Amino acid sequence: MSDSQKLNNSIRWGIIGCGNVTEVKSGPAYKATKGFVLAAVMRRDFDKAKDYAQRHKIDKVYENADDLINDRNIDAVYIATPPDTHKFYALKIASAGKICCIEKPMSPSYKDSLKIYNAFKDKDLPLFVAYYRRSLPRFNQIKNWLDNNYIGDVRHINWHLSKPASDIDKSKVYNWRTDSEIAPGGYFDDLASHGLDLFTHLLGDIKNAHGLSLNQQGFYSSKDAVTACWVHENGTTGSGSWNFGCDDHTDKVQIFGSKGTILFSVFHNNPIILNSDTKSEELVIEHPKHIQLHHVEGMRDMLIKKNHTHPSSGGSALHTSWVMDKILGEL
Repeated sequence: MSDSQKLNNSIRWGIIGCGNVTEVKSGPAYKATKGFVLAAVMRRDFDKAKDYAQRHKIDKVYENADDLINDRNIDAVYIATPPDTHKFYALKIASAGKICCIEKPMSPSYKDSLKIYNAFKDKDLPLFVAYYRRSLPRFNQIKNWLDNNYIGDVRHINWHLSKPASDIDKSKVYNWRTDSEIAPGGYFDDLASHGLDLFTHLLGDIKNAHGLSLNQQGFYSSKDAVTACWVHENGTTGSGSWNFGCDDHTDKVQIFGSKGTILFSVFHNNPIILNSDTKSEELVIEHPKHIQLHHVEGMRDMLIKKNHTHPSSGGSALHTSWVMDKILGEL
C-alpha cells in the first residue's frame, strides 16, 4: 500500500475503463464512500476520459493503463472494461501489488478466472468482483427470510428470464455483449451471472450443473437461448431458462420450501413476496441511486474499518465462473 493510504487511512482508487457502467452505477459510489478517494481514471479514448474526469471532478486522467496501475499514489484499481480484457489488466494489478475490484463477470471463462484468482491469492492481495446484488438490502431481506426458516427446508429454485431482441440485435450492429469471442453466452454471460451468483449467496455453493445452449435467431455470434439445471451442496435443486428472443420481458424467481415460497425478480423492481405457514409478507425495497454503493461501502468496511467480511470476493466469483462454464458445456 502507498504512503498516502498508511498516513490518511484512506484508499485512493483508479478506474480502468470509465464507460457507461461507471457513470451512475459505480463511479459516484466510490466518490460517495468515506475513506475512498476516486483519484484517477483511464480510457483508451483520451478525450472521453478527460470529459468523464471533468464531470466527476477527478484529478488524474490517463490514456495508458500501465501508467495508472503503476502510479505510486494509487492504492487500488477498479477494472470496468469488457470481460475479455479483465485478465490482462488484473494480472498487471496483481503484479503491482495493489487491491483490485473487477466488473462482473470475472472473465469470459473459468480458466481465465482461475488465473486471476491465483495471481491475487499468491500475493495475499484483496480481490473483489462487482456482484453487488449480494450487498443490496432487497436481497439481504430474502436471505433473512431463508435464514429464519420461514419457508422451511428449501427444495428448489427456478428462474425464468426472457427479453425481446433489441433493435441493435436485429440490425446486427456490433455489440461486444453478443460477440462470442468476448461473451460466449451473450446476454446470458452479462445477466445470468448476476442471478446465479446471487443464488449461491442465498443457498450455498453449487456442486454440479448442466445446460443446453444455442443460437436460435442468428442475429449475432454468441448464444441467445440457454436452459440449465443444477444442485446446491445442501441438496437444493435449481433450474433456469434464459431466452433473448421472446415477445415479453419476464424476470421471475421462485424459491420453493417445505413450508412456503419466496417470489422475486433479479432485475425488475418488483416486490419481494413471502408466503409461508407462519408468515406472509410483501415488501418493496428500493435500490440506492448508485446501485453499487453498498458493495463499495462493504469493501471500505473490510479494508479500512476491518469490521466486515465482503460477500463478493475473488473466490465467490470464481465459483460463479465455474457454474457458468458448466452450464455452457465448457467444462
